[in-house]
Amino acid sequence: MAGNNAVLNRLEQKGAEADQVIEYLKQQVALLKEKAILQASLREEKKLRVENAKLKKEIEVLKQQLIQAEIRNGAKQITVAHSNTASFSESVSQPTSTEIAPSAPKDQSKGAGEEKKKKEKAERKGEKKEKKQQSASDDSRPVDVSRLDLRIGCITAVKKHPDADSLYVEEVDVGEQNLRTVVSGLVKHVPLEEMQNRMGIFLCNLKPAKMRGVVSQAMLMCASSPEKVEILAPPNEAVPGERVTFEGFPGEPENELNPKKKIWEQIQPDLHTNDQCVATYKGVPFEVKGKGVCKAATMANSGIK
Repeated sequence: MAGNNAVLNRLEQKGAEADQVIEYLKQQVALLKEKAILQASLREEKKLRVENAKLKKEIEVLKQQLIQAEIRNGAKQITVAHSNTASFSESVSQPTSTEIAPSAPKDQSKGAGEEKKKKEKAERKGEKKEKKQQSASDDSRPVDVSRLDLRIGCITAVKKHPDADSLYVEEVDVGEQNLRTVVSGLVKHVPLEEMQNRMGIFLCNLKPAKMRGVVSQAMLMCASSPEKVEILAPPNEAVPGERVTFEGFPGEPENELNPKKKIWEQIQPDLHTNDQCVATYKGVPFEVKGKGVCKAATMANSGIK
């Protein structure tokens, strides 16, 4: 009889332990569900932000097209200032004339043509002079990170390079009317599905270069070591086209870096992540004004390229 009681006690104890395990597993399942819902919500929010930025850009393009159409149709664009310093363009229709202008005499027509040629020649000389002055100005500027055109971009489509196993070919929105093609050697470091709709920082003023037959028009910035590579992440609120700036290094970036001057090669050694994984140039963070700083996921004190 005593033996039966001992067996029953053990069975009751095992049953209680099993109930505890079941309750713990239920709690873990609930936590995983909550985490999955949160991640899905964050992905949807990021997707909506990207779509919103695209819509804003399309609206601006349509506005400019409307203004150009009005100008072609003879509508004069007048900027009207209000007391609250806001301004807008107002279309004013100009009267059209049905009179036919008399044909100019041949001599007068010839003189007008020569005058036009002289004017075009003077304009070309002015453009060449301006380019020389710009080049001289660029040479006098310090070689620092302000020369780089670093922008936030979103990868809208990605595929493996048809002729290179280690390369991805991406279509990237960097805030321009057309997408840019970017080739990145990340196949061994980032799965294809994690590249899709990925936000990143892109160097946009390198001279386009052909990589295994595909022209790359920008470079995706990554924290890098011999063993590991991580794509730098912009702040959560950043949208395609926003500039990455550096406090204490003002100035507009060059339209295109001259590869002969090795400007990128001189700047790149001073790019690192700090001990908090924040991307920096000489210790100054990569920053999107009003949004925050750019970071690597886990790679601290690493190079950036």
